[in-house]
Amino acid sequence: MRTVLFAAVASLSLIAAMPATAQRTPSAAEAQAAQPFTYNDMLMANRLSDPRVSPDGRHVVYAVRATDMENNRGVTSLFIQGLDGEGEARRLAISDGGANTARWGADGALYFLSGRSGTSQVWKTDAQGATATQVTNLPVDVNAYRLSPDASKIAVSLAVYPQCEDLACSVARGEAEAARKSTGQVYDRLFVRHWDTWNDGTQNHLFVVNADGSGEPVWVTRGFDGDTPSKPFGDEGEFTFTPDGESIIFSAREAGVSEPWSTDFDLYRVPASGGERINLTEENPAWDTGPVFSPDGRTLAYRAMRRPGFEADRWQIVLMDVATGARREVAADWDRSADSLQWSADGRSLYVVAGDIGQTRLFSIDVARGSVVPITGPGHVSAFDQTRTGFVYAMDSLTSPSELYVKTFRGREMPRRITNVNPQLANRVFGEAEQFSFPGWNDETVYGYVIKPAGYVEGRQYPVAFIIHGGPQSSFANAWSYRWNAMTYAGAGYAVVMIDFHGSTGYGQAFTDSISQHWGDRPLEDLQKGWAFAQQQYPFLDGDRACALGASYGGYMVNWIAGRWNDEFQCLVNHDGIFDTFAMGYSTEELWFTEWENGGTPYDVPEAYQRFNPANHVNNWSDPMLVIQGDRDFRVPTTQALSTFTALQRRGIESRMVVFPDENHWVLKPQNSLQWHNEVFGWLDRHIGSPD
Repeated sequence: MRTVLFAAVASLSLIAAMPATAQRTPSAAEAQAAQPFTYNDMLMANRLSDPRVSPDGRHVVYAVRATDMENNRGVTSLFIQGLDGEGEARRLAISDGGANTARWGADGALYFLSGRSGTSQVWKTDAQGATATQVTNLPVDVNAYRLSPDASKIAVSLAVYPQCEDLACSVARGEAEAARKSTGQVYDRLFVRHWDTWNDGTQNHLFVVNADGSGEPVWVTRGFDGDTPSKPFGDEGEFTFTPDGESIIFSAREAGVSEPWSTDFDLYRVPASGGERINLTEENPAWDTGPVFSPDGRTLAYRAMRRPGFEADRWQIVLMDVATGARREVAADWDRSADSLQWSADGRSLYVVAGDIGQTRLFSIDVARGSVVPITGPGHVSAFDQTRTGFVYAMDSLTSPSELYVKTFRGREMPRRITNVNPQLANRVFGEAEQFSFPGWNDETVYGYVIKPAGYVEGRQYPVAFIIHGGPQSSFANAWSYRWNAMTYAGAGYAVVMIDFHGSTGYGQAFTDSISQHWGDRPLEDLQKGWAFAQQQYPFLDGDRACALGASYGGYMVNWIAGRWNDEFQCLVNHDGIFDTFAMGYSTEELWFTEWENGGTPYDVPEAYQRFNPANHVNNWSDPMLVIQGDRDFRVPTTQALSTFTALQRRGIESRMVVFPDENHWVLKPQNSLQWHNEVFGWLDRHIGSPD
């Protein structure tokens, strides 16, 4: 074992820092019956999201996804809860026909998407949610929508054939494609495939319909070569109506021939009745998105990156004067990346979510002075909305899935929890989590997380799951996950160590930037030093029984560890990891990522792709490895996993490969996730000892 001496550091207990209302003290009977939290508990846990406050400020509607394991799917329902803390949450009856993406209109109606008519359409109900009325009746699915300020119009995003003249043509062409007996697909440009789907020739385009059903849909992005919202994860946050409802602002990237290596998203303005598009941000060759208008309609706020081709650049906050087009940055020296902009009711502040030293907080930014004030404390805020007196927000942590909390504007009182969507978890024991820091690469401060096993006994040593996050511009942080959930390992009797190595987000942009063109040196040094420090600081970690696990970049690092740090771990787990960085430059779909991370294309700078290429160090591999792959993962294609497994088998190293033909970069289907966890925990039990 490597021994490294470190200066003294401060540790922070994440659990102790959470709001007191997040943890309910179990009764004596409950404590006696309590069992460690398991991955089965995680898979069956309800998933809360998308809180939306009613116009009168009295209620919040939110979505809860339950797991139907028998039918191998998730089932989403809409709930309504009073914000005064009185009364129970109530499931809306309209959920029985399928309901998601609930949005309140200025008319007091609650709009939502449902496929109950056979296609996904916009419906509406009232606060009672007993009956639903269909609003749109389009011949194709609505994949996103936005209400106009007065709710008289709806902007909808539809997947259509851009060469067609109308929706009827798109429907006819789709039917003809489905009936075609030959199967060959012809492509003249990239993307050929993206994330987990092959390009079928359609694009996401915006149409405006009247909410009363009158008139014909207006194709407002006709002739635009691109998608809005963007694929694969865009939503209605990428487009909005102007305050008068007469125009739409949308964010999009022109496809052309450069789409796979461009991050040049611009904001466009187009009349809601159709007409000429105006590019509002043409001067910025990087990413512009998230338009939101101030309450008086005079200012457009949006988020912008500065560096083209870099998807993990810091989001700046830009204010544009609607009348003059003049713009300025707000809080330009705030070294955090803003997300989820909302204006305050008086137009004096912007509320944003941003990662911050292992937490994800809600912040208030004074638009005149640029001063930034944190509103929430430890935990991960995933969504928020404003009430009449403050905020309601969804927050999770390492020890709790998402619940709703309310807090007053800049109030000093503790947030008040108003939901309890997983009461069964009160009878589960979680591990105790602690954040620590140590001097990593270049002696810069790096943060990590250690979690004791559930039911920890002082004086004992425990086997360790050393989990490496993907991205690489990402962070595990003090947050809940339904894929790499640290508490499932703690519940199985393993200690957990996670390091937010150089390249992680939430620690300043320079820290995030430092991994580019340095995939194999700086992060590896952080992992080595962090692992050595953790063993020195926490004697309950059994360094002789440890397994390193990771996905995506984390899977890359597992392969890199196999060849460059091959005497430390008793086993490895690699999910959708990169084996050959050079081949990755030609086979992944979003080329801007590999080109930025390596400083150019594989043919311009081949040496950069080979510098930290795991394929070049297979001769040093010796550790047993479990390899897992989703066959619909076009980000890290299956050939990478096959190459990894082939190398292991050819060298005679104990190895196992699990392929999910119907999964992408993630494992989403409940039964597949169950199998994934059975395989991973079985591998750990086999190689570092089944915990007592």
